[in-house]
Amino acid sequence: MQDGAEITRRVWRAAQLRRLPLWIAGALPWLVIRSAPGLIAWTMWCAWDWAVLRRRVGIEWTSWLDGAVPEMEDSSALIEHAPTPVAQLQRRRILDRLDAAVSGQQLRSIARGRVKTGAPWLLGSVVAAAAVWFATSATPQGSASAPGKAPVAVAAPVASQLVVRTAPPAYTKAASVESAPKDLQVPEQTVMSWCLKDPSAAEESIELSTGELLKPGKECARWTATESVFWRWRGNRYTVKVIPDQPPEITVTAPTQMVQELSETATSAAMGVKVRDDYVVTRATLHMTLARGSGENIRFTDREMPLPSSPDPKQRNWSKNWSLAELGMEPGDELYFFVRASDNAARPHTVQSPTYTLRLPAPPGEAEEESAAMPMLVKPQSLRSQRQIIIDTEQLVADMRTTKMSTEAVLERSQKIANDQGALRRRYGQFLGEESSLFSDGEDDHDDHGGAEGGGNQDILHQYGHAHDEAENATLFDEETKKVLRRALMAMWDAEKALRAITPKVALPPEHKALEAIKELQQAERIYLHKTAFVPPPIKEEKRMSGDMDGTASYRREQGGAEKRVPEDVSLLVQALSGDGPLPALWTRSAHDWVRNRLQDDDQRLSAQKAIQDVADGCLACRPVLRAWLRQAAGQGQVLLQARPTVETPFVRAWREGVKP
Repeated sequence: MQDGAEITRRVWRAAQLRRLPLWIAGALPWLVIRSAPGLIAWTMWCAWDWAVLRRRVGIEWTSWLDGAVPEMEDSSALIEHAPTPVAQLQRRRILDRLDAAVSGQQLRSIARGRVKTGAPWLLGSVVAAAAVWFATSATPQGSASAPGKAPVAVAAPVASQLVVRTAPPAYTKAASVESAPKDLQVPEQTVMSWCLKDPSAAEESIELSTGELLKPGKECARWTATESVFWRWRGNRYTVKVIPDQPPEITVTAPTQMVQELSETATSAAMGVKVRDDYVVTRATLHMTLARGSGENIRFTDREMPLPSSPDPKQRNWSKNWSLAELGMEPGDELYFFVRASDNAARPHTVQSPTYTLRLPAPPGEAEEESAAMPMLVKPQSLRSQRQIIIDTEQLVADMRTTKMSTEAVLERSQKIANDQGALRRRYGQFLGEESSLFSDGEDDHDDHGGAEGGGNQDILHQYGHAHDEAENATLFDEETKKVLRRALMAMWDAEKALRAITPKVALPPEHKALEAIKELQQAERIYLHKTAFVPPPIKEEKRMSGDMDGTASYRREQGGAEKRVPEDVSLLVQALSGDGPLPALWTRSAHDWVRNRLQDDDQRLSAQKAIQDVADGCLACRPVLRAWLRQAAGQGQVLLQARPTVETPFVRAWREGVKP
C-alpha cells in the first residue's frame, strides 16, 4: 500500500507542475497594476482550481496510467484495491515493474496529455486587469485634458443639484445639517427639506417609501420624520433612520433590595438614585410615604422632594444617608419610596420606578395587636399579611443562595417570619375557637396547675363543668367555610414548623397553600342568587297564523363567525402577485397601509416598501418578495389548516370513490 501511495503522489506532483505556470502567470498582471482586490480574486480562483485538479487526479490517475503505459496491463486499479488473492498477486507483479516502467519523464508526459495549460483563463486574467487599469486611470486623464470645458460639468454628480436640509426639534439642541443626498439618521419629529439649486429644471419628484410624492419646485419640499423611511430621487434610494425619543431611565442604587430590613440598632438609612435621558431630564422627584401603626390604626404621611440637577443635563445622580430622625421613622414603622422623572420632549415622557420599602422592626417585647373576632377580618388585611410572609420567605431563600449568611442571621430571620406566621395563624384560629399556640411565649397559655391569680378556678370549671357547645361551633361560619379555615390553619402550621426548623424553602409550598385557602374564603362569602327558569311571554292570539314576523326573532345569541384576519383587498393582491397578470386597482395604497400597520420593525417595513416600489416599477421577479412580506405581515407565513363545515362519513367517502361499502 505504501508503493501505491507513492505512485499516487508522483502523479499528483506531475499534474501540479503542469498547472503551476498558469497560476503564476495569471497573478503577474495584477501585480503590475498593483491591484490588491484583483490579486485576491485570482488567488481564490487558483485555490478552487487546485481543489478541482486534486479531485480529478484522485479519480482518474489509474486510467491515465493504463492508457499511457502498456506494461500496466490495464491493472492500475489493483494498486489501490485488491480484494482477492489473485488480484493481490497481480498487484505485486505490477508494483515490481512499476519503477522501471514509469519514470519521471513519462509522468510529465502523461500530465501534459491529460492536464490542459489553461490559456483561456490566463487570457481572461490579463483582459480583466487591463479593464481595471483603464477604468481607474480614465478619470484623472479626462479631467486634466480638458479643464474648463463641458467634461467638467459632466463629471459633477447629478444628485448634487438637490440639497437636503434637516431641522431637528428645538428641545434636542441638535444642529441643523445641509448636505447632498445620502443616508441620514435624524431625531424624531425632524423637519426635512429637499431643495433644488435650479428650480426651473424641476421635473422629477421625490418618492417616499410610504407612497407620498414630494415635488421640490420653486419652494422646498418638506416632510416631518415620524418613522424610518427611504426616498428615491432619479433612480437612487436613500434611507432616513428616525431615532425615537426614549423615556428617562431610573436606577435605584441604594437600597439594593426591594424590601430592606433595618437592624434594631440602626440610626440611618441610605438612598441612591440615578436618572438618565437621551436629551434632558427636566424633573425628578422622590416620593416617600411613612406608615405607622397596625390593624385599623395605620396612619400614612406623604412627602415629595425634588432631586437636585447635575452639571450634565442628561442625568441626575443623587444619594443621601438619611438619619431616622430626618425620615421620622420609629420602631415598627415602614417607609415606602419611589422616584418619578420627566424629560423635555414635546410630549414629555414620565416614568416611575418600582416602590422600595424600608422597615424598622419593633422592639422584641412589644405585644402583638389583637383584633376582634369578626368574620370581616378574614378579608384584605389578613390576605396582605400572608402575601408578605411569602415575600419575606422567598427573599430569605434568595439571600441564603446568593450571599454568605451566618447561621445566627438565618436563624433570626427565619424565627421572625415564623412569629409572623404564628400570629396570622392565631388570628384565623379565633374563628374556630383556638385560644393557644404551640410556640407561644406563655402569655396565651393557661396554667394547668392553678395559681394565685385564679387560674385553678378556671381549670376546675373546665374539669368538672358541662360544656353545652363546642368551641369550634361557637362561630358565625357554615361548615364549608370551616373546612377551608381548617385547611388554611393546617398549611400555616406546616409553614411555621418548617420556618422554626430553619428550612425556609420547605415552608414555601404550605405558605402558598394557605394563601390559596384564604382566597377561597373570600369566595365563600359571596351571595348566591338562585337562577329562575325562563318564562316566555304570552302568545298574542291576534298574530297567530297571520305571517307577521315582527318581534319573533330568537332571543338566543348568534355564534360569532371566524375572525377575518386579512382584508379583502389584501387577499386579492396576494393572489394576484402569485402570477404575471394585472394587479388590482389602487393596490399600492392597500399594500402601503397593510405594511405600515402590521410590520413594526423598521428594517422589515423598509424592505417591504422597497418591494412595493419595485413591483410598481414593473419588476415581475419582485412579486414573490412582496407577496412574502404581505403574508408575513398577516402572520400567515405557514399554511393554516381549517376543518371542513361538512361531516364526511365512511359510507359517503366510499360512495364518492366508487367502492362498494
